[in-house]
Amino acid sequence: MTPQPLVGNRTADELHRNGGSGKLPGSFRLGLLRGGVELKQFFRAKEVVVFTFALPIVMMTMFASIFHNRIQNAGVTVSQLYVAAMLGAGLMSTSFQSLGIGIATERDEGCLRRLRAMPLPRSAYFIGKLCLVLVTGVAETVLLLVAGVAFFGLELPTAPGKWFTFVWVLVLGMVSCSLLGIAMSSVPRHAKSAAPIMTLPFLILQFVSGVYISIDSVSGWMLEVGSLFPLKWMCQGLRSVFLPDRAKVLEQAGDWELGRVALVLGAWCIGGLVLCLTTFRWKNRRDG
Repeated sequence: MTPQPLVGNRTADELHRNGGSGKLPGSFRLGLLRGGVELKQFFRAKEVVVFTFALPIVMMTMFASIFHNRIQNAGVTVSQLYVAAMLGAGLMSTSFQSLGIGIATERDEGCLRRLRAMPLPRSAYFIGKLCLVLVTGVAETVLLLVAGVAFFGLELPTAPGKWFTFVWVLVLGMVSCSLLGIAMSSVPRHAKSAAPIMTLPFLILQFVSGVYISIDSVSGWMLEVGSLFPLKWMCQGLRSVFLPDRAKVLEQAGDWELGRVALVLGAWCIGGLVLCLTTFRWKNRRDG
């Protein structure tokens, strides 16, 4: 008897009998199932879990502990400024960096080629990856907020409008950085080069986007470079949520510019999708 291909934990015949309609589950449902697989694989790799969640917290703790003086005319301390900025860096770490390295590794090991041969819509694979980013990104954000409130005087907003801003910045930021990470995953030629190739631009962006150095201390040309990418706007949007309104004087334009934040992050969502559709590869270049 010819073995039936698996979809999740069930064969195609079982899905056919149980569904009654003669159709396999839709792409979205299969994507959610794939997301469950991605999460199991992630949390079983304990070293990856610890590094992913600990690095942003360690960096935030180091910088916020070293620089804790109060900023004149802004009503905040430098440590509060670092906490708000590191929220954006943490989101980019769990999306752009993790996805880029993970997908490049799966491609090099032949996992993508095997997945492509399965009766699984291609979109389900990417929905699964986005589910992984959503869960890990929210978890990372919660951990950073807990540390910021407990140790560095970060104040959670009470106005519903602030939380609404937090949600849309979080969603647009994760989607845009995830799509950019998926597109960048096609750059490494093999798994060994994935980590340095993905880490270098992420590290540079943190310095020119106001994560490790406040915006008013960054050179003009660096700010122009940083403003081309989503991290700067994510950090700016998150600062508008967790810092008082008078702290906006520290921004490049002297304002939170939430309209521009939404515009740039939305544009990166569209641009990132176009890049994914035009550059993504299911196998290595050396495989032909």
